[in-house]
Amino acid sequence: MEKVEVYWNLHKEVFSVRSCKTGRVIEHVGGINLRDVKYVVRQAGRRKVLQEKRKNVHAFVRGYIYDNHLPLHERTQCGKATYNPYKYTSFVDKKYGKPLDESSHASLGMDADGKPVIYWVNQKG
Repeated sequence: MEKVEVYWNLHKEVFSVRSCKTGRVIEHVGGINLRDVKYVVRQAGRRKVLQEKRKNVHAFVRGYIYDNHLPLHERTQCGKATYNPYKYTSFVDKKYGKPLDESSHASLGMDADGKPVIYWVNQKG
């Protein structure tokens, strides 16, 4: 499986999947499952958002595509992750606000209102 970086595309309102090998977006999806996950926030990009008050791609979830068609939250107990550059320096567990660096698996999808949601399980760090 290919290692990818996945981020919410504000213009298309779907997730963009970027190849780590080529740096190019290879597809746009409504949902995706990943394994061996790292939650990445590039601080220089975050600082630019704070200064300019304009969003840019500086935060993403990196991992390997995991071919299980069931979203993570339908298979196991898991937490939700969130990231807001105006509130946090990293992705955090939505319920507890604890920084989230990596996890064994993550499912990225959309909630009933069409908003992006990230479910994670087995936090490692």
